[in-house]
Amino acid sequence: MDIIKNEFLTNGYTKIDQLFDSTEVESLLVIYTSLLNDKKRTAHLRSDLAGLQNTDKTIERITQVMRPSLVEPKILNHIAYKKALDCAKKLLGDDMELDFDMLINKAPYTNTPTPWHQDAAYWINLPDKRAVSCWIALDNVYENNGCMWFLPVKDQQILEHTNLPNEGALYCDADTTNAMPVPLSIGGCTFHDGFTLHYSRGNTTNSQRRALIFNFRPKEMIKLERNQGIDHTGVRKQRS
Repeated sequence: MDIIKNEFLTNGYTKIDQLFDSTEVESLLVIYTSLLNDKKRTAHLRSDLAGLQNTDKTIERITQVMRPSLVEPKILNHIAYKKALDCAKKLLGDDMELDFDMLINKAPYTNTPTPWHQDAAYWINLPDKRAVSCWIALDNVYENNGCMWFLPVKDQQILEHTNLPNEGALYCDADTTNAMPVPLSIGGCTFHDGFTLHYSRGNTTNSQRRALIFNFRPKEMIKLERNQGIDHTGVRKQRS
């Protein structure tokens, strides 16, 4: 874990080849698939990150469901939540707690990239900047179906971001010459800092590209967010 922590603190991201065994994914996917298919129960938390790039409204190209544990609290019992939190505490301190979870799926043949962005562009300005996102692969992920790409973080500066039309994802312009893809096997994950630039290509394959994402930050900062009405269920916009 020391090597992983050093890589995270140096570059702003790192990976763990196997956060949990692939057999443990099966029970998680039962809940995940139910949420993905249930547009009625998830309607208030659901969006297509593709925005107006999607001309066929019957197909979600990049499905995002924020706070899935609000809809299906039993998902919190999965070992993924505990193991990811344990890692977050080792990376950034024992006061780290789960701020929010989300699921993101890229449907087959949708070929829509998630643009370059920094997660911190979505967040309010907090006095304690410590935060880490865990991106868990529930399928084998590689370049052609949308694995994560990262650029090493240089400083805690947020670049200017713009929304894709129709409340789509935030994006920014950056020199991505040194970007690196991070393919993962089922149950593997990445951890990245809120200021770390990242992106993924569209899914050009015949299978889903399913990911479960957690964000962790200090408990006191989560309280501060909630006191300001930030619960990560609202409209996607640049807050900082």
